[in-house]
Amino acid sequence: MNNFVFYSPTEFVFGKDAEVMVGKLVKKYGAKKVLVLYGGGSVVKSGLLTRVEDSLTSEKVVYLSLGGVQPNPIDTKVYEGIDLCRKEKVDFILAIGGGSVIDTAKAIALGVPYQGNFWDFYNKGIKIESALKVATVLTIPAAGSEGSGNTVITKEEGSVKLGTGSPLLRPVFSVMNPLLTYTLPPFQTACGIADMMAHVMERYFSNTEGVEISNRLSEAVLLTIIKEAPVVMAEPINYDARANIMWAGTMAHNGTCGVGREEDWSTHFMEHELSALYNVTHGAGLAVMFPAWMTYLADFNPDMLAQYAVRVWGVPDGADKKTVALKGVEALKKFFSSIGLPVSFKELGAKEEDIDELVKRLHGHKGETIGSFKKLTKEDTRKIYQLAV
Repeated sequence: MNNFVFYSPTEFVFGKDAEVMVGKLVKKYGAKKVLVLYGGGSVVKSGLLTRVEDSLTSEKVVYLSLGGVQPNPIDTKVYEGIDLCRKEKVDFILAIGGGSVIDTAKAIALGVPYQGNFWDFYNKGIKIESALKVATVLTIPAAGSEGSGNTVITKEEGSVKLGTGSPLLRPVFSVMNPLLTYTLPPFQTACGIADMMAHVMERYFSNTEGVEISNRLSEAVLLTIIKEAPVVMAEPINYDARANIMWAGTMAHNGTCGVGREEDWSTHFMEHELSALYNVTHGAGLAVMFPAWMTYLADFNPDMLAQYAVRVWGVPDGADKKTVALKGVEALKKFFSSIGLPVSFKELGAKEEDIDELVKRLHGHKGETIGSFKKLTKEDTRKIYQLAV
């Protein structure tokens, strides 16, 4: 096990009607003026925005609102938010929504005190020294952004999708009410499930030895998702299944599953190019790319993949680790298909003829090699994209 520092300061307020606590929580964390950030009309139509605003008003918290954050969030909304926060002297951002809204809130939060272009943090790797406080009211379990310090934004010019992160961007609190997820469309629910599974697997597949506690925690989260996913798809108003999926999404990405080990993230990088080019849902792209990545890696490092197949999918162990590993990949693909997700380029709407462009963009953004489980060159990633076809 490697040395590590684990810091997860977010206060989680979980359960039915938890959103009525927002006003008191915002006040507790010293907000003077709040930007309430949200996405489309569902937050308005459901009455959630009104309930949150009423909670703020009851605590005499001054706020203003900004809507219109889109899936695969873009830089233009970030610039709009930064300008508004500076003009109105906002010191706290409350994101109501899923990962896209929360990631946008974090980008605005780091951009407000910065004298340059906020995009510098994404494409130049500049260290984040200060940021406004961020909090969340989660409506879509998927990205885990409610408990992480990470943010991913797409720059419209050139369709460049990049991420950055800092402990300063971890939300000070996150309100999580499983009832708010009852009306999610089945496909969006399924994409969230794939996203949270991928967050665990990016950490699980590692060459670091002596991390049994992290392995077992990762496996427990994956097994819970696999058990509850068919339930939420068949019974969308099953509270306990929704609650377990919601909390699993947080556990998948708050760092718990990755302590003491080197993480990979190459599959996420490869998917980012797909969603930047085709504007596909992130979780759907991951459902295509992860089985392809695992299939390719079975030739190079089958032991860890075989362990995953045995412990997570119940594949019988055997001497031929590659065969065991590939049975695990097939089990994952079957699972994704069973909840309505694509598992190939064709099903996703991606094109084989674009692979050279995907590879070019990927390594242009991330360097000559990506990942750590196996350092992937351009030739490697081209073959993985080809396997996804």
